[in-house]
Amino acid sequence: MQSKAVSMEEGKEPAVINRTNPSRALPQRLLQLLALFLVLCFGFSVVSIYLIRHSAFQSIMAMERPNLQPCVEEPNSLHRWTKPPSNLLHTMTDKELLWRASLVPRIKKYPFERTPKIAFMFLTKGPLPLSPLWERFFKGHEGLYSIYVHSLPSFRDNFPSSSVFYQRQIPSQVAEWGRMSMCDAEKRLLANALLDISNEWFVLLSESCIPLYNFTLIYHYMFKSKFSFMGAFDDPGPFGRGRYNDNMAPEVNLTQWRKGSQWFEVDRRLAIYIVEDTTFYPKFNDFCKPACYVDEHYFPTMLTIRAPNLLANRSITWVDWSRGGPHPATFGRADITEGFMKRMLEGRSCVYNGQNSSVCFLFARKFAPSSLESLFLLAPKFLGF
Repeated sequence: MQSKAVSMEEGKEPAVINRTNPSRALPQRLLQLLALFLVLCFGFSVVSIYLIRHSAFQSIMAMERPNLQPCVEEPNSLHRWTKPPSNLLHTMTDKELLWRASLVPRIKKYPFERTPKIAFMFLTKGPLPLSPLWERFFKGHEGLYSIYVHSLPSFRDNFPSSSVFYQRQIPSQVAEWGRMSMCDAEKRLLANALLDISNEWFVLLSESCIPLYNFTLIYHYMFKSKFSFMGAFDDPGPFGRGRYNDNMAPEVNLTQWRKGSQWFEVDRRLAIYIVEDTTFYPKFNDFCKPACYVDEHYFPTMLTIRAPNLLANRSITWVDWSRGGPHPATFGRADITEGFMKRMLEGRSCVYNGQNSSVCFLFARKFAPSSLESLFLLAPKFLGF
């Protein structure tokens, strides 16, 4: 019995062993497969993260390249410094603009072929109603002139792209007659014009101004002149020395106090003197207020002190004060006759380069918009264009 029982027990044991081995082997294989799967997932994740980061970096670099190009490809030729600004509507403040305009080459001789130009600077409130006459005046003389317009900041012109006045407005601010803001506007015009190194002569005009001669005559008149045209005379009366304030000293003494017309022509050297001034500006800003009209005294006095030998001491813009009042006469359609044109142009006598001359005024004002048609008709006969 025992042997039989033993054999039965012994017979059970192999059966039991055969039933339990497959069940133990199966979980081990699953665990191995799971571990392999996890390793593969981890490796795939690492590779994916690397690829995503790499592609994102490449995208960012591709986006940044256009911004970096100008630094890498910055022009290093002289043309970069001599070409005029392509867009007059810059973002410089007045302080930055005056600083930039006051930069002057120390070597006087230009290392390139330079054709000197006249900068026509229009100080206006808004439109230029006499622009058709000016268009005719400028026609055929491209490369010998530049145009700059200072108007109210809110005004936007609508000149066609074919016009000489197209996109010639500069960044402007409100200018009040008789106050320093008017001189600020004039300095702003000069500074913008100085950015074009080819501009040699600078003429201040208003929307009511007209040229009295053709372009060629006016160009050669300025080209050959040894002096700049700004009135700067000593007026002993109440509207001259009577406006002087003792607080102007010691920068400006009473004997140096001068008066002149607002409308001037200066060469490049004097234009730089004006825009770089920080000595006289504070004195005039603080101590020349109405009834001291700063636009009649600031530039004439300052230039008389700094460069008296460079001034012709007369204006080249004709006006008519015969009607009296604080402002000169304004001429409309009914005024523009052949007799009027003759009276305006003939019978003049002045000094030009030390010699007597009958050509004394190159421009005239004030002409109303209604005068345009008559001026247009008479210009070929009397003005030469």
